[in-house]
Amino acid sequence: MPHTWIVGASTGIGAALAYKLARAGHSVVVSARSVDKLETLARESPVPGAIIPVPIDVRDRSSVEAAAATVFSRLPGLDYCFLNVGKYELSRDLIDPRAYEEVTRVNYLGVIECLAVVLPPMIQAGSGQVLITASIAGYRGLPKAGAYGPTKAALISLAETLAVELKPTGVRIRVINPGFVRTPLTAKNRFPMPFLMEADEAARRIVRALPRRSFEIAFPWPMVMSLKLLRILPNRVYQSLMGKMGQ
Repeated sequence: MPHTWIVGASTGIGAALAYKLARAGHSVVVSARSVDKLETLARESPVPGAIIPVPIDVRDRSSVEAAAATVFSRLPGLDYCFLNVGKYELSRDLIDPRAYEEVTRVNYLGVIECLAVVLPPMIQAGSGQVLITASIAGYRGLPKAGAYGPTKAALISLAETLAVELKPTGVRIRVINPGFVRTPLTAKNRFPMPFLMEADEAARRIVRALPRRSFEIAFPWPMVMSLKLLRILPNRVYQSLMGKMGQ
């Protein structure tokens, strides 16, 4: 039975992943700040007892360490660890340092806090996968994504770095880059979201990709390719194009 820890599992992709992996025979620990939502996940598990709730606040180091201690006491080893934490704020005309700080504290530094407690036992075991959820919004700077996009770009860079550094240890680092997925976070958007996908479909694609050797799991493909093409445009062309789209 594979052992899996999903951090950021109370709603959206994380919750959908928990259900799909439980059905696939995984023992799944789900973590987030919302105790009520975690307990609902466990109670509604498609396989009784397969989902175990363990609260966590990734902004609080002591909370992360306590959650990890509980996880490793319940699960002797980890086959998969999904770091799916996320906070989203639309950028305003004026930069609010507090908003940027909070998004960075959750999206990037929260992942760092989790890696600090997850990697040592996985390296000692010489196996396992850590899958970091970033976003295709991290491919290039997008309008109104000043608080959110850079944290996802940082996660992509971090995953690329760790994938190389940890390869000799037997621990695999992978990055998940979704497009628009219908979640409480994207419900804040007041603009068209191309190729909007349900969380259940996003989770299905992630689970399907788990046995593959690819470093990146990205979807939907038309939007992924469009943004990857934008990445190679000269800055002058890209900025002109984004300006016209904004208007």
